[in-house]
Amino acid sequence: MTSLVRKQFKQRCVDEKTFKETMRLGFTELQAKIVAGRAITKPDNLDKILTPSLKNLHHPELLQDAPQAAKYLAQAIDKEETIGILTDYDVDGICSHVVIMESLKLFGVPEESMISLIGHRINDGYGVSENLVDRILTLKKKPELIITADCGSSDEDQIKRLRENEIRVIVTDHHAIPQEGIPLSAVATVNPTRIDCNYPDKLISGCMVSWLLMCLLRNVLIEKKKVRDDVPKLGNLLDYVGLSTVADAVSLFNSSNRAVVKTGLSVMNDLSKPSWIAMKNQFANGGDHFFTAEDLAFKVGPRINARSRVADPYAALHFFMANNTSDADNIIRLLEKSNNERRDTEQKMVEIAMARASQSDDGKSKSLVISDDKFHVGVQGIVASRLVDAFGKPSVVFSPVSDGEVLSGSARTIPDVHIRNVLQRVHDKNQGLLLTFGGHKGAAGLKIEKNKVSLFRKAFDDEVSAEVGGKILKLFLFTDGDISEDKINLKTYNELKELEPYGREFEEPLFEGVFYVSRCKLVGNEAVHLSMDLISKKEKFPAIWFRAVSNQGDAPPIKPGDTIRCAYKLKQNQFRGKRNLQLFIEYAEPFNG
Repeated sequence: MTSLVRKQFKQRCVDEKTFKETMRLGFTELQAKIVAGRAITKPDNLDKILTPSLKNLHHPELLQDAPQAAKYLAQAIDKEETIGILTDYDVDGICSHVVIMESLKLFGVPEESMISLIGHRINDGYGVSENLVDRILTLKKKPELIITADCGSSDEDQIKRLRENEIRVIVTDHHAIPQEGIPLSAVATVNPTRIDCNYPDKLISGCMVSWLLMCLLRNVLIEKKKVRDDVPKLGNLLDYVGLSTVADAVSLFNSSNRAVVKTGLSVMNDLSKPSWIAMKNQFANGGDHFFTAEDLAFKVGPRINARSRVADPYAALHFFMANNTSDADNIIRLLEKSNNERRDTEQKMVEIAMARASQSDDGKSKSLVISDDKFHVGVQGIVASRLVDAFGKPSVVFSPVSDGEVLSGSARTIPDVHIRNVLQRVHDKNQGLLLTFGGHKGAAGLKIEKNKVSLFRKAFDDEVSAEVGGKILKLFLFTDGDISEDKINLKTYNELKELEPYGREFEEPLFEGVFYVSRCKLVGNEAVHLSMDLISKKEKFPAIWFRAVSNQGDAPPIKPGDTIRCAYKLKQNQFRGKRNLQLFIEYAEPFNG
């Protein structure tokens, strides 16, 4: 997506202490520069971050209420109670669902004693929603105990309803605890963001929280001699934890998250599960491609998310639970169809949102709030992210739900603005304006009445303005600086690959440089990607700029004969068995200097 606001190149600041420590640990000068450019201050456990290992994970007993939750689950298993698994519908929620189901099966719980409870994004909304609880209470066979994952911290009212109907609830979650505190009607709330929680890593995925609880439950069941002491450990489920960690964009400058992602990728690349075989065949054409963290973020995650955005989420769950490759292949085709539908819907919404934002952006406001009766609630978060990328401002996109008198919104933000804190202040100062809200620093969800969009727009902008103060918001492109053309090769690519996994707060290296464009051509089915040959002083490099233009038929932003300044990543392109270096362009602009 081409940016509507010119981006400013900004070289990362290199923390000198981290640089020296990384060199001392045996890494190369370039690797040390990359690491130190992502450290605000020198981390205390840099060696564990750079050499991630599961042995460095903290014990799950440190999670507040985890021992209590494990005890309740063990009692429910012993009494052969029916256990409900209630999760969100996105990647983190679906992965959590699989982890809990597979763990309970491993611990001897029959499938007929488990009930999957996943809300519909459009019909039910997020978390332990009123509609979902209504359905639970009408079930012929009701669960006696429900465990949530990736949701529940803000759902006291509905958890209270369940408790009043003799259904106990264990909450496992990672979203921010609301101002009023944890849900008091839950028998346990396992959430590392609790102020009374001593678990050192606060920034872990919801799936990892549920995995840690399942590990603790395994220990409890062994101690009580309810399962044999040789029951397998749960490392084989870290593929789901790793996927959720990348897809939910939690920090990868974190030893725990890096350990589970690295191990999870190993589990995936073993190809011991039908789902990973089917997924690999879907986007790798059966070649020798191995899953990377980038694949999880841009290929696997979107395909899992897409189904719940445009339809029900159970297909994604059944995909991961498939017992054979035939079933997995059939379901992946369904997921791919949903992903294509999501892309089409997204493109139309982005066009409308961009046009509206351009018209309404007066240069004074610090935020954007866009609403349309035809918007699809399942794609609004992606559209909000596109607006942030294009305008450099915190953005909220609203879509109608229910009878259309209520709007569901997704908020995305810039690094300088904590979006959930902004919504908290909007709520505190404008009682009744927000029907519901929740989220974390980078993303949030909310609901308002349709006739209050204007009120919300002003209140939201007031609070964003208060947070950024007098700063002029700019679109910064953080790079790792220039590298000499003799370093632009596969050797350097492999050197940087040793630092994987990359992700949020440990972003993939992005270099900047000035090149002469000897060839460029729009390619792809929609002709929106730009294939180029770029010449430095002596060398010529093949390059690709994905989504260089917004729509088919648009003129490319650069042409042959131009000199450009660009930000690029080093990638390996494999074609007919040959491996070549290719530059992936993140952003480019004409250069006259």
